[in-house]
Amino acid sequence: MSGDRAILHVDMDAFFASVEVREDPRLRGQPVLVGGAGRRGVVAAASYEARKFGCRSAQPMAVALRMCPQAVVVPPRHALYSEVSRAVFAVFERFSPLVEGLSIDEAFIDLAGTERLWGPPRGVAEALRVAVHEEVGLTCSVGLASVKFLAKIASGANKPDGLTEIPAGTELEFLTPLPIGELWGVGPRTQEKLHRLGVATVGDLRRLGEARLVEMFGAHGLHMHRLSLGLDDRAVVPDRAAKSLGHEDTYADDIVGVPALRRSLLSQATRVADRLVAQGLKARCVCLKIRDGDFVTETRQTTLPRGTDDYREIHGAACRLLEAVDTDGRGFRLTGVSVSQFEAPEREVQLDLLAAAAVSEPPPRSAALQAVLSAVRERHGHQALFPAEAGSQRRLGDTGAITHSRPSEPVKRRR
Repeated sequence: MSGDRAILHVDMDAFFASVEVREDPRLRGQPVLVGGAGRRGVVAAASYEARKFGCRSAQPMAVALRMCPQAVVVPPRHALYSEVSRAVFAVFERFSPLVEGLSIDEAFIDLAGTERLWGPPRGVAEALRVAVHEEVGLTCSVGLASVKFLAKIASGANKPDGLTEIPAGTELEFLTPLPIGELWGVGPRTQEKLHRLGVATVGDLRRLGEARLVEMFGAHGLHMHRLSLGLDDRAVVPDRAAKSLGHEDTYADDIVGVPALRRSLLSQATRVADRLVAQGLKARCVCLKIRDGDFVTETRQTTLPRGTDDYREIHGAACRLLEAVDTDGRGFRLTGVSVSQFEAPEREVQLDLLAAAAVSEPPPRSAALQAVLSAVRERHGHQALFPAEAGSQRRLGDTGAITHSRPSEPVKRRR
């Protein structure tokens, strides 16, 4: 892969469960489920012994226990997992400064410029796996490819404790026979539609052509076509200084239909905008998170041409991202909007007392309106004033839904 991009995707194997087994060796060899109980209790992690029975992460705990009644259920210890995650990422960062954490237990690593120090990319991947095992006592699976999404697919091809390389120039050969469900964002409903057309593999999808896919799926079709060609120009972005803030809601009853989803996103966009205003920030990156009733979670993000704290711009970006999600026939139990890539506050300027007084320009009308809306809600509560388009009922999250507001915080290793 010399001379080409070399990107690793490292995924810790059943991370939470593996940490619990490391801490209590008596659990070794047993089916272990980490998670909470209750009507909405879900599996945060399942050991590979539990997975043999059909248990998996993001599955309702009640379902997992029906499949594997003998499983050992362990409540999550997030402080411990964060501590172990820091140790794991410290290993990653020895091999490259370009580490982009996707979550507490997985990351992309760009090996550009590391060959003189560590040798060929495959050797780096092998050395990294050994280092994680020896220093942290856990195993990880690694995918090596020229683009991010292929590296991520590769890391899941040989789990646990595996290494899969897609040499440069063989991307289409690797992709062509894969089931279409391997592509990011191709969920069960999309697969169903494509199967009716005889499209079962990525190669079939590619042959269907861009025009037909866009006709059928809009922006989502263009997204799928690019992936079928192995195209992914996203860079690995180190997130040491990255911060984000956002709001998400988990609903007691699944939301169905684009209009209802757009209303939910509007509710969340207004909350995010209020917090940007309160902190004197503007953000350029908008991220959509959405999870359906089968616990399939998808994320999309876009970068705006300039920073904003206006709920309308944030909501508009979130709705455009929603167009790339297959919503037909699906109910959604969670939606969320978050922002990042904050612009630094404008620097205060020292006035020249000898200069002619300048008349300051009033803020743009949209900025002034956003400031007023945010101030009213801060004083009287979020129900006091919000866009009519969000619906005439009380805001989702106040009646039967569970809301989560995430403060501005470092997002390294957690998403």
